[in-house]
Amino acid sequence: MSQNDEETYVESQVIMSTVKVVTPFVLTYGLYITFHGADAPGGGFQGGAIIGTVVLMIAFAFGIEPTRGWLDNRVVVGLIAGGVAAFGLIGLVSMVRGGAFLEYRLLPIHHPVKYGIEGVEILGIAAIVSGAVIGLFFVMGAGFATGVLVDSETAVDGGEHE
Repeated sequence: MSQNDEETYVESQVIMSTVKVVTPFVLTYGLYITFHGADAPGGGFQGGAIIGTVVLMIAFAFGIEPTRGWLDNRVVVGLIAGGVAAFGLIGLVSMVRGGAFLEYRLLPIHHPVKYGIEGVEILGIAAIVSGAVIGLFFVMGAGFATGVLVDSETAVDGGEHE
């Protein structure tokens, strides 16, 4: 195997420069879609996917391993776990107050239905989706970057080559 076969990352000044310029706009658009999802097309799922894609763009431009070093796995797991916790907490508060799971009108806040839905979308769903997109990308990227994946010959004959 030659050096070029082992090299999976090629630095491109055009891509790096473009990502540096485009990233703030894509992140802002993702936040806009997330925050305006209850009143307009979009929501937590779509916005979370766009926000997660920002990290993917950075990884494509600057490399998966440097991005993984910058964005610790605990942050990605925290996004997912925090989203699940926020979703569950909002739902459980209404149950504790005598209602059904996610019965927003029982939340002890001003405009409970409006802010309950927004809380689930922004704090719950958007965090879960963005964390899942980033996490799945890192898991798939780790297989390609560190040689975890094996070729079909090795998997079939146990690694013995003629």
